Amino acid sequence: MIDLRLLREDPDRVRASQRARGEDVDLVDALLSADERRRSSGSRFDELRNEQKQIGLQIRSAQGDEKAELLKRASGLAAEVKAASAEQAEADEEAKQLLGRLANLLHPDVPVGGEEDFVTLEEVGTPRDFAAEGFEPRDHVELGRILGAIDIERAAKVSGSRFYYLTGVGALLELALVNMAIAQAVEAGFTPMLTPALVKPRAMEGTGFLGQAAENVFRLEEDDFYLVGTSEVPLAAYHMDEIIDADRLPLRYAGFSPCFRREAGTYGKDTRGIIRVHQFDKVEMFVFTAPEDAEAEHQRLLEWEKQFLDKLGLAYRVIEVASGDLGASAYRKFDIEAWIPTQGKYRELTSTSNCTEYQSRRLDVRMRGEHGNRPLATLNGTLCAVPRTIVAILETHQQADGSVVVPEALRPYLGGRSVLEPVGK
Repeated sequence: MIDLRLLREDPDRVRASQRARGEDVDLVDALLSADERRRSSGSRFDELRNEQKQIGLQIRSAQGDEKAELLKRASGLAAEVKAASAEQAEADEEAKQLLGRLANLLHPDVPVGGEEDFVTLEEVGTPRDFAAEGFEPRDHVELGRILGAIDIERAAKVSGSRFYYLTGVGALLELALVNMAIAQAVEAGFTPMLTPALVKPRAMEGTGFLGQAAENVFRLEEDDFYLVGTSEVPLAAYHMDEIIDADRLPLRYAGFSPCFRREAGTYGKDTRGIIRVHQFDKVEMFVFTAPEDAEAEHQRLLEWEKQFLDKLGLAYRVIEVASGDLGASAYRKFDIEAWIPTQGKYRELTSTSNCTEYQSRRLDVRMRGEHGNRPLATLNGTLCAVPRTIVAILETHQQADGSVVVPEALRPYLGGRSVLEPVGK
């Protein structure tokens, strides 16, 4: 959530942010009104409680009619104090609910618009010209079949659409990618983490995933658990209700976990293959840092993502995501999209977001420094979303006979294997 003091001092900035996101602008005035009621009812409660205490002291030394009058007033005050307390609690709860619905503020450089209004920051590498090489590229589904690496048909039989098996070299390829990603993260100073896939409501709510993103979250109603869509959730909640000494920051974690997404609203999109699925594995970078260091850390996360894709020999572009396509918690977000040859376009492989103090306020994670305790900043960045990375590798590095050249940096994690050969070869 945002700082209420900022809302009171500059409501127009908050209105502009909501408008740019395509979110409810009226929420700002509703929250200001609830906040005013909360503060005025709190003042009223304090005044009545003070009067109640003063009368209590007077009653001790009063006599006769004076004492009777004071007792009568004390009786009336008790009812007024109770009513003021109830009013304060109601206004406080309303303000909290409204504040929880308000999205994070936007960075001034975020482009305004929807999904297609992103700004391309750079393009790296050149997509292969398969026509010049004299053959038509196969898509990852066909390559997965030839290599004995991906089985979608049996997954549909077992679990339904948008599921898959990785088999043989496909399974080995995932393990190699995960190990390569974790090795890079550890070298950069991240602590590796294996995180829970089931979390309590507060963890999911605290990271901002039960607002606009709620429709894509799987919930186990009987047990009141949520299945995480990213290890960002358990990593953000790892220090929930804690105060971290400033000299320990930044705290950098690299979490590996399964991720679950309902993919609501994507009917008919990416129905072939493993680009848009209900379950996949991912290595996620997550950082707790001082707010004043957050923007520099955001650039570092982006550079680490680029380094990983450079090692895999992929052509990609870096984009700045537009306001209407940002999650509620993100102040600013960069995506890296890899070129997918058979689709003839770039597709998202990684993203990194600066969430400023939005999540830490909701989860009550603070830092202790020379100026006292205050909320810190949180950031996240995908290092390797496994299935989409496999798609990009297979399609980019395929050969005319259906084999796939393994990127050199990945070979040590595949037992030195340099080529993935078709099954039966």
